[in-house]
Amino acid sequence: MREALTCMLLCLCLSACTGDTAKQMLDTAEFEERQMNQAHATQLYEDLIRAYPSSKEADVARSRLAALKAR
Repeated sequence: MREALTCMLLCLCLSACTGDTAKQMLDTAEFEERQMNQAHATQLYEDLIRAYPSSKEADVARSRLAALKAR
C-alpha cells in the first residue's frame, strides 16, 4: 500500500510538470479501477472533479464515479 501511494504521488508530481494533469489523474484513476482498487479510484475521480470541474476528464470521472457507486 505504501509503495502504491508513493508511486501515485510521484506520478502526480511528474504529471504536474507536463501541464496535462487532469488527463494524468484520469489515467491513474482508471488504472486503479482496473487493478480493482475501488477506494483509491474513487478518491482520484473525486479529486479530479474537484480540481478540474469543467474539464472533459471531469465528465468522464463523474460517469466512472457513478458506475463505481452503483456497484
